Amino acid sequence: MTCFDVTIENAVAHIVLNRPDAFNAMNRAFWNELPALVRDIDENAKARVIVISSTGKHFTSGMDVSVFAEGGVTVAGDDPYVKAEAFRALVKLLQGSFTCLDDARMPVIAAIQGGCIGAGVDMTSACDIRYCTEDAFFQIAEVNIGMTADVGTFPRLCKLIPEGWVRELAYAGRRLPAAKAKEIGLVNEAFPTQEAMLAHVMELAREIAEKSPLAVAGSKRMINYARDHSIADALDYIATWQAGMFSPQHIAEAFAAKTGKRAANFPDLAPHKKEM
Repeated sequence: MTCFDVTIENAVAHIVLNRPDAFNAMNRAFWNELPALVRDIDENAKARVIVISSTGKHFTSGMDVSVFAEGGVTVAGDDPYVKAEAFRALVKLLQGSFTCLDDARMPVIAAIQGGCIGAGVDMTSACDIRYCTEDAFFQIAEVNIGMTADVGTFPRLCKLIPEGWVRELAYAGRRLPAAKAKEIGLVNEAFPTQEAMLAHVMELAREIAEKSPLAVAGSKRMINYARDHSIADALDYIATWQAGMFSPQHIAEAFAAKTGKRAANFPDLAPHKKEM
């Protein structure tokens, strides 16, 4: 891996953006490495929680200009309609690099310091929970370079904060400071230092990792489904989920652990088969 450092401890996977000298800009390798990392953790059930943090002054400055310079966002061909169809597929590929966070069975927590710019907003809006430092800011910067954000900001951000704020940020390219991000619900809390933020995030991650992974995965699936469907559909789906996933054994273990004042012993999620 050239863009990330990864550690797994106490069932918590910590993915760290590790290109601080480049403001953790998302070069071509980034778009391949992140989904590979997340899918490996998810499909092989290597952790119960994923934490994403960064290094240096800024969380990320967004898409690396080298991706444009190297032709990473262009497609071959002479026919404009054929090129347009191929470009749509390329955008879908980039979107998938962040959709894997939404699709992962375990919660993903983002710890954001400094600038979270452009595609950084796309990425963090695909996470389950966000925290930031008091000097952090969020910026839908694509409009400032003459393009529309296309990797996931609008479909997700409109479900996270009031639409008026999404429109202001998208149309003007302004920065959203940490205090306002907390006020409108984009982040759960803002901390004075990155160290304090990470301490809080890792404590939360460990607490989640102690719960039943099946119950947590079910909660994430239900929350995502409710976000994307009607109340009636979501109620029907959770009834169907419970019919297959309700576990008296896990409930009994939770009560026994609480009574015995000990940590509960829940089974990990099973790895997913990649082939028959």
